[in-house]
Amino acid sequence: MGLRFRKSISLCKGVKLNLSNKSASLSVGKKGIHQSISTTGRTTTSIGIPGTGVSYQKSFNLKKGFANLFKKDKKAEKGEKEAKADTGRKGSKKDSAIADSAASAAAQQNAALLEENKATYDSFVEQISYMKSLHKVADEPIDWKEVFDRPAPAGGALAGLRSDTKAEMEEWKTLHEMAEKVLAGDVDAYLDVVDELRPYDDILEYGSDFEVGTDDPKLLEVEFRVKSEEVVPPSEYVLDAKGNLKEKELSKSAYFDLVQDYVCSCILRIARDSFALLPVEKVVIHAVDTILNTATGQDEEITIVSVAVDRETLEKLNFERLDPSDAVNSFPGKMSFKKTKGFEPVARLD
Repeated sequence: MGLRFRKSISLCKGVKLNLSNKSASLSVGKKGIHQSISTTGRTTTSIGIPGTGVSYQKSFNLKKGFANLFKKDKKAEKGEKEAKADTGRKGSKKDSAIADSAASAAAQQNAALLEENKATYDSFVEQISYMKSLHKVADEPIDWKEVFDRPAPAGGALAGLRSDTKAEMEEWKTLHEMAEKVLAGDVDAYLDVVDELRPYDDILEYGSDFEVGTDDPKLLEVEFRVKSEEVVPPSEYVLDAKGNLKEKELSKSAYFDLVQDYVCSCILRIARDSFALLPVEKVVIHAVDTILNTATGQDEEITIVSVAVDRETLEKLNFERLDPSDAVNSFPGKMSFKKTKGFEPVARLD
């Protein structure tokens, strides 16, 4: 005796799927009337009057029915086949054109995405590179002796001059007086020059709240607040050979190494701009950052680097090739840095 299998699955109200060893069928309808369609080609319609036992059932084989229905003479069948083939060719061309158009649109969309990925990656690389290379550019030096010796504009006294000549004369007078004070070592003039020319504005995006002070004409003291959490990204973008863009979290050592290079690059840039602006011999720079104190759970503002940069040594550096962290370490100062923890608090230089 062979094993037989039959199972009925209700798909939704009034619809059932019937499974057996040889075939499957779909039943549609409700009590009293329903129709089933089998994979063998047979359709069965059943009609019954509930409660009477009276019913009517009619079966029809779709395969045979379609075979009989489409019996035609050979000429008509041939003509129909040719017509169908012609329609098929037209449809095929149309479908092919639609497929080509869709493929072209998909290719353009993919190319646009790859281009956007490349642009995002290039922008990220450029940002990181610039962050570590702030020291490579600096303001043009001001020769205060040349400013002081510059002759006044032609025209003599201010009275009776044209407005443009008068403006030139007033500008010359202001610069002449400022140069005289700077050359005389007037520290108040130093601060006026810093306030007027704002030499550190170029790197405000990478540091903020610069504070400048001095009581010694040979020295300038600068404090700047680092924006490490805002500037240094915790992850990096990676572009694979196919142009796919992925974001990958930086390891602790890679992140803190980037923070150190950024801070030290800022320090060198501040020193260069300071020496370009004023005739001082030394610039003492304090870098301050806000760091979580794990003992108290509070954010605290601490000094992370305090370094004294002298003009003579700085001018001997090759800024295109140096490592900013190594360069800052070569100057007298205090910096405590660990690969997996980053900067730690240090005492300021006197």
